[in-house]
Amino acid sequence: MSAFPAMSRRALALFCLLVAVATARADDAPPLSTGRSLYLAIYSHLYHGDLDGRGNPSQTLLSAHVSIRNTDARSTIKVVSARYYDTEGRLVKDYVPAPRTIKPLGTLELFVPHTDVSGGSGANFIIEWKADGPVNPPLAEALHADIRASRTIVFTTTARTLAAP
Repeated sequence: MSAFPAMSRRALALFCLLVAVATARADDAPPLSTGRSLYLAIYSHLYHGDLDGRGNPSQTLLSAHVSIRNTDARSTIKVVSARYYDTEGRLVKDYVPAPRTIKPLGTLELFVPHTDVSGGSGANFIIEWKADGPVNPPLAEALHADIRASRTIVFTTTARTLAAP
């Protein structure tokens, strides 16, 4: 004889099934797509420390290594543009002025040097990509770095898919 009545066992079984389905859906791959827009946050510098006599915090300049990876093993994708915007939302530069093809499992790399402070702490890329048919969407990340003998700062940001217009 079970410690749980029949109704409680059914409810527990249903609950376990729902948890398993929810967990499986969280681990599912993103849906196939023929193109979208991606938003990638970029930090050309970080504020830190205390405020100086003028009320400004210290800044550390960072470089950003942007990696746009074709995650599809069978099909190419095209990066149509990679527009770099500053903290105020103004276009600074299009790093991909003409479409660039990325082969299956290939990568397109872009680089913002630490001396380029035009973007500011709230800079971003809007990356437009397209494919001839449904493909696994690309992965876009930025590796931010300031590497010195005395200390190292390294972190990543990952792009988010924007809603279709």
